[in-house]
Amino acid sequence: MSFVEALILGIIQGLTEFLPVSSSGHLELGTYFLGVQSEDNLLFSIILHGATACSTVVIFRKDILEIIIGIFKLEWNDATRFASMIVLSMIPVGIIGLFFEDQIESFFGGNILLVGFMLLITAILLTLTYFNKRNEGEITFKNALLIGLSQAVAIMPGISRSGATISTALLLGVNKQKAARFSFLMVLPPILGAMLLKTKDFLENPEIASNISGINLSVGFIAAFLSGLLACRWMISIVQKGKLVYFAIYCGVVGLLAVIGGLLW
Repeated sequence: MSFVEALILGIIQGLTEFLPVSSSGHLELGTYFLGVQSEDNLLFSIILHGATACSTVVIFRKDILEIIIGIFKLEWNDATRFASMIVLSMIPVGIIGLFFEDQIESFFGGNILLVGFMLLITAILLTLTYFNKRNEGEITFKNALLIGLSQAVAIMPGISRSGATISTALLLGVNKQKAARFSFLMVLPPILGAMLLKTKDFLENPEIASNISGINLSVGFIAAFLSGLLACRWMISIVQKGKLVYFAIYCGVVGLLAVIGGLLW
C-alpha cells in the first residue's frame, strides 16, 4: 500500500462512516479500483475504525460524559435509560457478528455487483424518509431494537449503517436530532468490538502488516479522523435539514454504475 492509497482510503473511511453512503461499500470499491488486496490490510482496517471512533468521541464528548456520569449514579435516570437502549440496539449485530462471521467475510472481496445492489437499497431507504413528515417522537426500547436490526442488516457492503439506522429512526417517527444522536452513539460499541476482534486476528497473524509502513498507517489514521470530524458534523446538519434525499440520488447513481460495471467486467 502506497502513501497516496493510504490517504485516499483514510478519507473514504472517514467521510463514508458518517455520511449515508456506506463506508464498507466505498472501501470495497476503493480497494477494487486501487488494486489493494483487502486481506493484506487487517491492521490498516483496525487503524481506520479507531480513527472514526475517535471522531465520534470528539463530536459527542459532552453526551458521552453525561451518560457515564449518569450511569455511575447507580440509579434509573435518563442516562441509564439511554445506555440500556444502546445495549439493546447492539444485540442483533452482536448475534450476527458472533455466529455468522465467516458468512459475513465472504461478502467482502471486491464483489462490486453486490455492492451496487446494496447501494441501491440504501438509496431506497433514504428516499422513503423524504416522504415521512412525522418526526417528533422519542427513542423507545422498541425503536432501539428495530434500529439495531437495521444496523445488523447494514453489515452488508453497500448498505449504509448511518443511512439505515437514521432512516429507520425517522420512519418510526423519531425526532431528527435525536435520531442522528442515537445513530452515531450506538455505533461506538460495535466499532470498538470489531476493533478488538480484528486486533485479536492481527496478534495471531502479525505478518499481515509486513507490507504497511508506520507512515502509511499514520496517514490513514489522520485522514480518517479529520474527514470523520467533518462528515459527522455535516451529517448532523443534513439530518436536521431533511436533506437525505440528495444522498439517495448519489447512492442510486453510484450503485447503478457499480452494477453495470460488475456485469461488464
